[in-house]
Amino acid sequence: IVFIPKYRRKRMFGELRREVGEAIGKVCKMEGVTIIKAATLPDHVHMYVSIPPKESVAKTIGRIKGKSAPMIFDRHPEYRERYDRHFWARGYYCETVGNVNEDTIKKYITEQYERDRLEGDPSK
Repeated sequence: IVFIPKYRRKRMFGELRREVGEAIGKVCKMEGVTIIKAATLPDHVHMYVSIPPKESVAKTIGRIKGKSAPMIFDRHPEYRERYDRHFWARGYYCETVGNVNEDTIKKYITEQYERDRLEGDPSK
């Protein structure tokens, strides 16, 4: 699953990046979603997850985005107006992994995170 902040602004650095990851993790736990591998990058989130079979993917992603945004705004109220009260952009990308090796997905997410980390944090 991949989704982006509104306007795909590259803002998720340092403390905000950590807090976005924590908020998503809390919501996933509440929703019974198992995070197998995830990475919060400056302008998007990658997640490899297991969603309970009885749940629809669209509704689950909607709840993850919908419940994590207020948690982020509570910690960073300055973003509430900047993002017009919507932290996440509409939509998401999702693909099942039946045709891809699990290790390949984990490696891809790790490499995305490492590449981003090596490029540095412009907020510092």
